Amino acid sequence: MYDVRQLLKKHGTIVYTRDRSLDLALMEEELKELHEWKMIETVDFQQALLIIRSESRSEKNKL
Repeated sequence: MYDVRQLLKKHGTIVYTRDRSLDLALMEEELKELHEWKMIETVDFQQALLIIRSESRSEKNKL
């Protein structure tokens, strides 16, 4: 998760809303836009997406 945050931060995006589920959704949306704009490599995009979705599943299982 740290690496995903650093990737977004490198492109000027910091996501923190105090709601972990919302943070993950916003980070996924930002990653999709960065990839669409060709600002990040496909491999980086895919790895970050896997991490975010894994964290989302973990978050849902906590509830």
